[in-house]
Amino acid sequence: MTTNQEQELEQQPTPISAEETSHLIETRRQKTADLRSAGVHPYPYRYDRSHSINETLENFDALSEEKEGQEKAQVTLAGRLMLKRIMGKSIFADIRDQDQRIQIYVKINIVGEEAFRMFEKLDIGDIIGVEGELFVTRKGERTLQVKTFELLCKSLHPLPDKHAGLVDKEMRYRQRYVDLIMDPEVRKVFQLRSSIIRAVRDFLNGKDFLEVETPVLQPLYGGAAARPFVTHHNALDATLYLRIADELYLKRLIVGGFEKVWEYCKDFRNEGMDRLHNPEFSMVELYWAYADYQDMMNLAEELYRHVTKTACGSNKVTFEEIELDFEKPFARITMVGSVAEETGVDLSEMTYEEAITAAERLVMDTENLTNWGKVVEACFEKFVEPKLEQPTFVMDFPVDISPLAKRHRDNPRLTERWEVFIAGLECGNAFSELNDPDDQRDRFLSQVELAKGGDEEAPNTFDNDYITALQYGMPPTSGWGFGIDRLVMILANQHSIRDVLLFPQLRPETK
Repeated sequence: MTTNQEQELEQQPTPISAEETSHLIETRRQKTADLRSAGVHPYPYRYDRSHSINETLENFDALSEEKEGQEKAQVTLAGRLMLKRIMGKSIFADIRDQDQRIQIYVKINIVGEEAFRMFEKLDIGDIIGVEGELFVTRKGERTLQVKTFELLCKSLHPLPDKHAGLVDKEMRYRQRYVDLIMDPEVRKVFQLRSSIIRAVRDFLNGKDFLEVETPVLQPLYGGAAARPFVTHHNALDATLYLRIADELYLKRLIVGGFEKVWEYCKDFRNEGMDRLHNPEFSMVELYWAYADYQDMMNLAEELYRHVTKTACGSNKVTFEEIELDFEKPFARITMVGSVAEETGVDLSEMTYEEAITAAERLVMDTENLTNWGKVVEACFEKFVEPKLEQPTFVMDFPVDISPLAKRHRDNPRLTERWEVFIAGLECGNAFSELNDPDDQRDRFLSQVELAKGGDEEAPNTFDNDYITALQYGMPPTSGWGFGIDRLVMILANQHSIRDVLLFPQLRPETK
């Protein structure tokens, strides 16, 4: 086998065994040792680029123009070597940086024989810096003709097949760094994620919401129904919990006199994993004094329109073949009313026992439906939720399942609460916040009783300090929490939450 043929195998990798991978790693280690022996540092400290590849391509005509009496512009780029074609005394190669790729051309009579032979020995995956002049090949390819180059990082591990990338989905998540190298579309998802978060932050800051930070480690957990992660603080000899929500701390700030607060937060829930759930996830929570849940609905519509337009360039986006329109006013329906519309069964005036009987007639599993509100919620989830494709607010949840929401001003059996659904996915939860300390105390106690009865998601602790805060007085307030991960899933058209988390939680690898 000739040297050129060996290079062809390296430049167009195919799936290889662990034994072959080990051999290639050893070969690359030997090359690294040879470089050191020749006085070449395979891991230098820095490199000055004149342009990114994207800037070079955007300004290609100006940078490649030959001006009378002036030398042609010299362009300095850096990137990972992704393709190499050796053609006798010349080499065509591709390098890629964060955003783009460009072809480079290395010719022996320009760089010199010693440098040319060194370039021949470079491996796919090596990171290099190149300096030279831009030109267009006869085939119309915009190219940089290399005058000098420098090895910036020697890659020891061979890359996967350049066409297939990482085929194993779980390996993509475990080795996200390889996934990002091989698939530019994956990088675009996370660049979009950053744009979405930036658009949310700009919108809320523009509405005079104050960005704050609240504790991740908490002596009591609350603000949602979920099982927490538990840890121990040695110095305090105290049990602490990773937060499941930010709500109770943020509302303490409203008590303290701030009128608009918000937080971009990492929350943690010790529950199952599926396409919509990861134990660690990203939320935005915001609280607005002197507003109610109707005001918050209007703000939410405005935020979604701003984010989709800013991050995606349009208020119409496609998610799993559903064209979603964020420009049109969102539909607004009630939970009990929507169940009646879909099933013909009006649960609004029924007792708990009557509701259970009605649910059984609808062929519902009623074993864990311990109160009227849970019956309503279960019927909604089965008959209504899957049909909510366009952005929709579902309003007026039962008190039984809304321990932190204010009772509805027109119906004490309900609360002023809404959730927003997009493409059938629950994407946010908002209340007119409960600020009556006595009512809140009673609801907390009922949650503790549910926990004692075996409800693993109900808080089994009583947050007396929060009740004390409410006793000082919290003005009428509306709060809203929404998941960043699901929003990114929808706007990036990704089926699984794992595809929008750089490093999702995975089961430990089995040996």
